[in-house]
Amino acid sequence: MTITMIIQLLVVLIALWVGSRYGSLALGAISGIGLALLVFGFGLKPGTPPTDVIYIIIAAVTCAGILQASGGMDWLIQIAERLLRKHPDRITFLAPICTFFLTVLVGTGHVVYTLMPIICDIAIKKGIRPARPCGVASIASQVGITCSPIAAAVVAFVTISAANGFDITIPKVLMVSIPACLCGLIAAAAASYHRGLDLDKDPEFQKKLQDPAQYEYIYGGSATTLDKEINPNAKRAVYIFFGALCVIVLFAVFQNLLPSYTEIQVVDGGPESITLPGGVTETAQQLAKAGVVMAGVTEQVTKHQKMNLVIQIIMISAAALMIIFCKASPKKAVGGAVWQSGMVAVVAIYGIAWLADTYFSNYMNEMQTMLGDMVAAYPWTIAIAFFLVSVLINSQGAVVVAMLPLAYTLDIPGYILLGVLPSVYGYFFIPNYPSDIATVNFDRTGTTVIGKYLLNHSFMMPGLVSVLVSTLVAYMLSAFYHGVLGIY
Repeated sequence: MTITMIIQLLVVLIALWVGSRYGSLALGAISGIGLALLVFGFGLKPGTPPTDVIYIIIAAVTCAGILQASGGMDWLIQIAERLLRKHPDRITFLAPICTFFLTVLVGTGHVVYTLMPIICDIAIKKGIRPARPCGVASIASQVGITCSPIAAAVVAFVTISAANGFDITIPKVLMVSIPACLCGLIAAAAASYHRGLDLDKDPEFQKKLQDPAQYEYIYGGSATTLDKEINPNAKRAVYIFFGALCVIVLFAVFQNLLPSYTEIQVVDGGPESITLPGGVTETAQQLAKAGVVMAGVTEQVTKHQKMNLVIQIIMISAAALMIIFCKASPKKAVGGAVWQSGMVAVVAIYGIAWLADTYFSNYMNEMQTMLGDMVAAYPWTIAIAFFLVSVLINSQGAVVVAMLPLAYTLDIPGYILLGVLPSVYGYFFIPNYPSDIATVNFDRTGTTVIGKYLLNHSFMMPGLVSVLVSTLVAYMLSAFYHGVLGIY
């Protein structure tokens, strides 16, 4: 690497670090400062903003936000709570499974804020150290992103892979990511099952209970959604939302069912456009539609709609149906946690991915020279790069958009990149993500903590176990599907 490349890389890393310190919208906005320095200060050619991924996020988040405004999310949380309260002794295993599948269904991990106090309450009433289920459940809420058919990380992986010659569908991604991530979460839950002292044997906790105010704070309250009445409109909204997901998956599995359109193309010889009198330029396609065929051979080509556009259309349509038939309030949706966190993710991906693409696209040859030998011998090492970038970037979708094109230029096979997809989740490492901070605040016992030394927190062990096991299982599954079954 040249001195200039190193300085520019430092600009990228500093922008990401400063943005992560401020959090929220700052991560994307401060990336804009780094982008400005690269473009205006160093004269680099701007990269391409990840508009396709952003549009999908907007559509999916709008739909999920409307679902929340309709009360549909409350019904899903209520169903999960019934399961957890029915088996309180298994809370350490069932809690992460519930938060995982909520994220898989809705496409965002921010749906867990209502469920997390319930998980903590059940653990306290059962005498289980809340840090055990709460730590894994918070991790699971983010792990589910690479397993959701409408999450930006999954759709971005499919879109970018298709553009680089690896033809894969959303269901084929989920065939690897869902079983792999479930294995990782079960391993993390098993590792957490006896972590720390039980509440009745913890001297610090027992000393805390000697204070009547603390005792009342810990045991006096109760978090539940079971007393909330779910109206028929909320249930109808859930049916519409799930129906939209089923249609998306159906089109993804049977892509020959995708809507088609015809396009006129110049296939042999002749100019592709012509300037008419008056300076008006018309393309061959425009003239052919008007009945004028230029020199050369043109033909009508039938093409299927792109899957990313189909997802957007279905999600936006489902949101509209919920507004019309389920009395979901658009204003309430905009004020909800799901829509707001989703829009923050849009800004983050916009700034981060554009900044990263600007740097990498200008030094693609140099990157290939530096990393080519290593990834050629050990292609799985790209997982380490994915993880380290994710530590700085609080968005799995942004990691995929920023790093996957670089991985393909290094000639890493698509099935290997699919196998290391779970490694794009590393932002638990520094506990500044909203779901982790919220989990600490929800635990009334104080056993779920961000340690004195920052990295010794309650999410480190389950996060590392989950990501490591998930990545190993996904790598083996993808290699099996590729080498033995020939699916990929």
